[in-house]
Amino acid sequence: MPRFLFASDSFKGTLSSAQTAELLAAAARRHFPGCRTQAIPMADGGEGTARAFALAQGGRMVHSAAHDALGRPIVASYALLPHGRAVIEMAAAAGLPLVAPAERDVEAASTAGVGELIKDALDRGARDVTIALGGSATNDGGMGCMRALGFRLLGAGREELAGRGGDLALVRAIDRSHADARLSRTSFTVMCDVDNPLLGPDGAARTFAPQKGADAACVERLERGMANYARVLERTFGESFDVPGAGAAGGMGAGCLAFLGARAEPGVRRVLSLVGFDRLLQDADLVVTGEGRLDAQTAHGKVVAGVAAACARAGVPCVAVVGSVEPGATPPAGVTAVFPTASGPMTLDYALSHATELYAQTAERLFSALAAGARLGTPETAPPRHEVPPR
Repeated sequence: MPRFLFASDSFKGTLSSAQTAELLAAAARRHFPGCRTQAIPMADGGEGTARAFALAQGGRMVHSAAHDALGRPIVASYALLPHGRAVIEMAAAAGLPLVAPAERDVEAASTAGVGELIKDALDRGARDVTIALGGSATNDGGMGCMRALGFRLLGAGREELAGRGGDLALVRAIDRSHADARLSRTSFTVMCDVDNPLLGPDGAARTFAPQKGADAACVERLERGMANYARVLERTFGESFDVPGAGAAGGMGAGCLAFLGARAEPGVRRVLSLVGFDRLLQDADLVVTGEGRLDAQTAHGKVVAGVAAACARAGVPCVAVVGSVEPGATPPAGVTAVFPTASGPMTLDYALSHATELYAQTAERLFSALAAGARLGTPETAPPRHEVPPR
């Protein structure tokens, strides 16, 4: 019987990776009774990454008081793993889904809550911290996070700044003398699903700020502010941080590289290695991956691209079930077919509120098509083979 692997990213705000796997498995069993299925916890550095690590490495999710991007008290979770390791999703504290569309104000937003989670992990004994970037409501270059860890962001009059997006243009100096001493004894890794630089047309402000509520004028203010911040970072730390991945999560990538000495690693590559994906592919007949929207960013370190590349190397067919496809978007290499759940005209609100139903219907279409193809290839319908008798 066939063996199917399900390795999909979450559909942000609607379906988790585990839920998509359940729907796929139900459809697979209807059309291939007795088939083997396996759900693989998958993420690319965004939502679901911490839980994927906890499941794969025998860790646990813990809860901590923090603040969201607008400074409101919340309780956020992250993963504590064996041997003093922690995995923190910045979206758990500074995530876009935590801020209603009408409330989004990227110049007022801060990553302070992420710093609070890092401090909590240090308090619990973590000395190897992975920060999963993605899904943020912020564009502060990580200043809010670093301020929560004891760094001081100073303006022209040596006044201390709050470290919000609007402070990028105001910062003139960084005081490191009060930073948490444990930071220097801790190893930091940032996982990001994009390779955007800090500045320019593909940078933090111009690429991501519009998704967080910024209009054109706000984007240009943030870009000018980020250029000022980049100069301050280079002057303070002695090197440029306008490098691939620095623009991730509103410049949080650059902040982690500069203040924490973090090393950057593509999120999906790290997760695939963690779960032993290449080994799991050895006797797989088909892999189903997916994400909420297949667009121009998909090929730049997203789950679909990473899974498809691994499948291509192993010679295993890979199909993608996605919420929608951006006009003109091309599936990454290794994806043999794409099944959008929004297969006809519908509003975004309808698609989101009926996500489970639409995904189940698409899973049914996928496996009914596979079953039809399998029947066409059975010995009953295939040309007769002439066996050579053994000698």
